Amino acid sequence: MQIFDTAKEKSQILVWDAPVRVFHWLLALSFAGAYVSAESDRWLALHVTLGYTMAGLVAFRILWGLLGTRYARFGSFVRGPLTLVRYGRAMLAGRPEHHVGHNPAGAVAIVLLLSLSMAIVATGWLFYNVPGARWLKEVHEGAAGFMLAVVALHIGGAVLTSLMHRENLVRAMINGKKEGAPNQGIRRAWRPLALLMVAAVLGFWYLQWQSPATPGLSGKGLASQDAKYRSHTHDDD
Repeated sequence: MQIFDTAKEKSQILVWDAPVRVFHWLLALSFAGAYVSAESDRWLALHVTLGYTMAGLVAFRILWGLLGTRYARFGSFVRGPLTLVRYGRAMLAGRPEHHVGHNPAGAVAIVLLLSLSMAIVATGWLFYNVPGARWLKEVHEGAAGFMLAVVALHIGGAVLTSLMHRENLVRAMINGKKEGAPNQGIRRAWRPLALLMVAAVLGFWYLQWQSPATPGLSGKGLASQDAKYRSHTHDDD
């Protein structure tokens, strides 16, 4: 975990590669869309499609967390509880540590969001495909509510840290740049891989829309999926 000495000369360096940024915003979009569409049978196919999208994104992020660029790797930001305690004390004392990559609080949020995303996808799939699994629906909804709370805390933490360091962390997750020493930046943005990610997601959405035989967004597929969902719900009652 890299800590930047703010007493030294500051410069804008590339920290977040393009795949990390694309993952961040696509996961946010998918979760928001899935959460909003959860209570309507009319939008069930959209809800399921976005759930599958989340699954694919999380699988990629886990792989990229092992093989990706410097600050994308889990080894660069996942630390023990003592690091988090020390960071919290520094924040309360008004002397926050400036981390080039994820700070300890952000690292906790990332681990929670990835874990909750996996739990949400798994329980949603099991509830939909396993008759009589009413309790999984409650776990699914509870995990989604918990994730929403973590997202809110994550946003609040990003705003607070941005103000304390006078550094726009939201903008950093758009252009990939933060303040740090020149030798701390990553060399490649991996834009082709990010474009491939976007193409894969859009292609998957298109196939879901077009295919009547799968739970997609077309009329026939939607009707079939809604009927299956209602059948499972009635079996649980």
